[in-house]
Amino acid sequence: MSDFRCAVASLGRAEPVQGTASTVRGFVLLEHDGPWGVDALRDARLPTGLGERVAAAARAAGVRVLLARRPRRRARPASGGTGGRTGDRRADPVRVFAAYADPTRPRLESGTLSDPRELLDLDLAGLRAGRGVGLEASAETLFGVCTQGRHDACCAELGRPVALALAESHPGQTWEVSHIGGDRFAGNLLVLPHGLYYGRLDPAAASVVADRHLAGELDLAHLRGRSGFAMPVQAAEIALRRHLSEVREGVLRLRERSVEGELTRVVFEVAGASYVVRIRSAPGLKTHRLTCRATRESRIPEHEVLEIRSGI
Repeated sequence: MSDFRCAVASLGRAEPVQGTASTVRGFVLLEHDGPWGVDALRDARLPTGLGERVAAAARAAGVRVLLARRPRRRARPASGGTGGRTGDRRADPVRVFAAYADPTRPRLESGTLSDPRELLDLDLAGLRAGRGVGLEASAETLFGVCTQGRHDACCAELGRPVALALAESHPGQTWEVSHIGGDRFAGNLLVLPHGLYYGRLDPAAASVVADRHLAGELDLAHLRGRSGFAMPVQAAEIALRRHLSEVREGVLRLRERSVEGELTRVVFEVAGASYVVRIRSAPGLKTHRLTCRATRESRIPEHEVLEIRSGI
């Protein structure tokens, strides 16, 4: 096994976390106790062929399906082999959540499936479009910590302690989840239904982030971005919030966005006032290994704040 750790390398080069959240508006969490393997839907012990069918349906609908399990202390799995399949035996009932991570109107639905095959009956295209999928509306907040160690070692080594800590402080809301993107920022936390990505969390910081979220505030030190926004807009929101020292959730609204080449111009409304943020986004000059399993180096998008001013 390689000693390279992508999160250590990213921290060592002081890579900014802002503007790095995956751009996703529809999330589905399917309870599955694991193991998950390298590719969760393909390698987990799901009924024969279900993982491939769910993955295809999710791609067509433009949503992300994550496997989820309750955190618990576990021994490191033996090397070799993946989760395999359960075949066609009858499965136990499982929880399922569907989140619409709209920046202004986030919504969560939840339910129980008697068989995971019933996931294919949900209206995934409707979720991406902002409609319901047929489950019950829920007021819950979910804290999903990426812990898929077979996908990336950092997710297990840094994510699992975070998941265990959150399970102590927020037991009913915390789940371990499969790959959410940005392994090099582990420990990674996804807050649903808001679609907020947080990175470089340790156990103590994760509990603070969760407490602040439930109090209606964002933690700007660890916020990677809001998945309902494109990455440059994520970076613009965080830059403006830092400029204004504004951490309250729900007070910032995106009013305009225009893109010309590498330049993005964004207009936000904050408490009745308008602010313009101009961002240049482009791949950096240097290349890096972005995951622990990467076999080649890639350039990393960089966001440069060119202007923040009030008024349009």
